[in-house]
Amino acid sequence: MDSSSAQLIVVYGRRRVGKTFLINEYFDNDFTFKITGAYKRSKRFQLESFRDELMRKSRKDWDIPSDWREAFRQLREYLDSLPSDNKQIVFFDEMPWLDSFHSDFLPVFEWFWNDWASTQSNLIFIVCGSATAWMIDNITDNKGGLFNRQSCRIYLEPFTLYETEQFLQKKEIFWSRYEIAECYMIMGGIPYYLNLLNRDLSFTQNIDHLFFRKHGELWDEFDRLYSTLFSNSDNYIKVAETLSRKTSGLTRNEISQYCKLPANGALSKILSNLVSSGFVRVSNIYGNRKKDARYQLADYYTEFYFRYIKDYYGKDEHYWSNALDIPARRAWAGLTFEQLCKDHIAEIKRKLGISGVLSQESVWHTNGDPDLGISGAQIDLLIERRDRVINLCEMKYSINEFILDKEYDQKLRNKLETFRRMTGTKKSLQITMITTFGVKNNKYSNMIQSQVILDDLFQPR
Repeated sequence: MDSSSAQLIVVYGRRRVGKTFLINEYFDNDFTFKITGAYKRSKRFQLESFRDELMRKSRKDWDIPSDWREAFRQLREYLDSLPSDNKQIVFFDEMPWLDSFHSDFLPVFEWFWNDWASTQSNLIFIVCGSATAWMIDNITDNKGGLFNRQSCRIYLEPFTLYETEQFLQKKEIFWSRYEIAECYMIMGGIPYYLNLLNRDLSFTQNIDHLFFRKHGELWDEFDRLYSTLFSNSDNYIKVAETLSRKTSGLTRNEISQYCKLPANGALSKILSNLVSSGFVRVSNIYGNRKKDARYQLADYYTEFYFRYIKDYYGKDEHYWSNALDIPARRAWAGLTFEQLCKDHIAEIKRKLGISGVLSQESVWHTNGDPDLGISGAQIDLLIERRDRVINLCEMKYSINEFILDKEYDQKLRNKLETFRRMTGTKKSLQITMITTFGVKNNKYSNMIQSQVILDDLFQPR
């Protein structure tokens, strides 16, 4: 707002994360001109919407533009008529939906920005969209007329656990951090989902009400979510569903095999788009090349949908309340807690006192070597530090203090020794336990060098 040159601001991020709300709140919904793209509507419909907004803001009659070139000509004429000493805030929301088939929207926008808008020192032009893949390909990574033109990029991320707690308290929802964490493992830090929670219902009642009640607000969210973000969404859904069944992740080639999709550029594009949209996480394998990286499903709602909603919807409107003691639910919580921890690496490092130490996170697994008497092992989070220390993180989700017994103690020792022998590392290895309520002190807990508990993940960044 204080700049003396034209600003092209790009705001993108996952659907429902609050991009439009953020922009509307900051500018108090007071824009010189604003248009919102309509999903799967014709060019004619979008141009009529453009004309309607122009008439509302300028209070004069305008013809319906015949094409986008005419529309931007009208926008320039309108902006030129305004006082030049005032900031002019133009907001194009859901821009990917304006770029309908054969509309020529994008090249005309490029022409408009380079020919005129970029020379207007009082102009702030905000473009926003949930179709993150389109925003990255056509705006932020544009190799044509918009190459390196944006002055600011904002990738809006979901709330952290701390921000989720603050948000719920603002709604007068005062749950335990254990319940908030489990809510996060279902919805993620997505404000739209969190805002649907009812303070008069318990946590489990809310989940039943939103997900399992007939025509609950989130029972059919999945279809809208993927179809509005990705063209050819069937293949995206196929990849996401495959990853939901392989919680430890898959390599690109494994995804190709399981999904029966050719391992070509199209698959690479699908994976890249899923990653950039926040639905999939790429985890590097310790000591391996980048091409061996593992892809894991990172979107909590998608994981919950495939595990529970897709096949259980309509069978029991109180399913979540009735599933409290089901082993499958405990298994889900344990696996999803690992994802939650990986989304809060900054908080983990702060607790370990290594926030200022350069580090790299990765995963590691081995099938072992029977000839050497080495059994298979897997480590879901490694923090390799510049000070030649590696934290081998064990993540356990439990309702009480986690108890190490003789069997688990031996498992940890074998894992430590297997990692050292198979990688040949000379660095110092430290076992870090990340649990909900800590590790109970007993004769087996001495080998744990550091601990992180759930409360530590609720710290502000």
